[in-house]
Amino acid sequence: MKVVVIGCTHAGIAAIRQILKEYPRSEISVYERQNSISYLSCATYLHIEGIIKKLADAKYAKPEEFTSQGVDLELNHDVISIDHQKHSLVVQNLITKDIETTTYDKLIMATGSLTAIPAISGVENPKVLLCKTFEQANDLFVNTADKHRIAIIGGGYVGVELAEGYARSGHEVWLFHNKPQLLEKYVEPIIAKKIETTLIAKGIHTIMNTRANAFLDNTDGGLTITTSKGDEYQVDKAVVSSGIIPQTDLLQGQVKMLNNGAIIVDPYMHTSDPDILAAGDDAVVNFNPTNALEYFPLASHAVRQGMLAGINVFERKVRSIGTQATTGLKVFDQIIATTGLTLHAAQDTPFNVKSVTYEGPYRPEFMPNAFRVTIVLIYDKNSRKILGGQLMSRHDVAQSANIISSLIQNGGTIDQLAFLDMLFSPNFNNPFDYLNLVAQKAVDQEKGYLNS
Repeated sequence: MKVVVIGCTHAGIAAIRQILKEYPRSEISVYERQNSISYLSCATYLHIEGIIKKLADAKYAKPEEFTSQGVDLELNHDVISIDHQKHSLVVQNLITKDIETTTYDKLIMATGSLTAIPAISGVENPKVLLCKTFEQANDLFVNTADKHRIAIIGGGYVGVELAEGYARSGHEVWLFHNKPQLLEKYVEPIIAKKIETTLIAKGIHTIMNTRANAFLDNTDGGLTITTSKGDEYQVDKAVVSSGIIPQTDLLQGQVKMLNNGAIIVDPYMHTSDPDILAAGDDAVVNFNPTNALEYFPLASHAVRQGMLAGINVFERKVRSIGTQATTGLKVFDQIIATTGLTLHAAQDTPFNVKSVTYEGPYRPEFMPNAFRVTIVLIYDKNSRKILGGQLMSRHDVAQSANIISSLIQNGGTIDQLAFLDMLFSPNFNNPFDYLNLVAQKAVDQEKGYLNS
């Protein structure tokens, strides 16, 4: 049986590894349009600020890992079209320009996503850069190293991380975001404001609720950015990080998709075509807090879905358990971690949504560096089930988001979290951990505990 995998980044690599393990006699062909594999795009800003010395160090797999095991891995090969009825695809060698037609028994789509290019006049200007692929990241680093004024378009995770990277490397940074708050899909306003304050304190100019209207060449060889508020800003280069979209045009009209083009998959990563699977940034996930199919393009999802696609390519063996879309980032000395629903997103659901905010030291104040923690907990007033949580602190709160994620996964309530068994030591926390304390505050808000 022949399996064709299109795309060899996170989902594709995980799928290939699992097929080799589960079905060692299968024939595997892989097509990747880039000339390399396995680049972790989150390393871009780390390279800019100097933490990662060589961009290539952010690659975690080499082609030889697969070719030595008999995988036909074709780099610089672009799949031009797919005919799902004939189980065939047309592929072009991007070096020789030769075109061939090949077939498959099973197909795994791991084509990932593309940077969403905003409709801004002049966005095609060579001084306006992208930052997703390895080649784009390398060009970004090379073309901005000797420039001073850098504009970042978009205040999501990538935009905030890039702003930090450039600020740490000595650049003057202008961060434009067309919404009133940063990271609006992930955090509540109280945490977003703390993030913005952190950026401003580090010298980053945050231009909020403002849309870039045009990029124009200026007389000093840089760019003029005009905005929706009628202002003009002079910079040397601009970087677009305004979101990503699923790269699924090859299967348009051939499998079921969401309106945004994300491929709909079942818990085994199978599409509406029984011989096509999809995984990673081109596919949906089941979002557990609402039990709905959503699009959350995260590397953590890609590796899990890719692994499941490899396991289930010939027979349905292992189901996905869904996701809470748990994420995290470090902004200078602050750790931000989120999971589940935000209050804003939860208000579009049938839940009777409530939230509670806790702020206090993560460990006894007699200990040195008892950094304060801010937690927002989202829950359903009727069932008392936890729906989401966000944390921010100089203390590493990342694993606390994973605890909340696990509780959401298993239907945990504020009452359970209030008394959840957690270790105590003045080195690590208070007798009641800050997660216990935020849940106890939620219970108080609901006028006490449920009778048991």
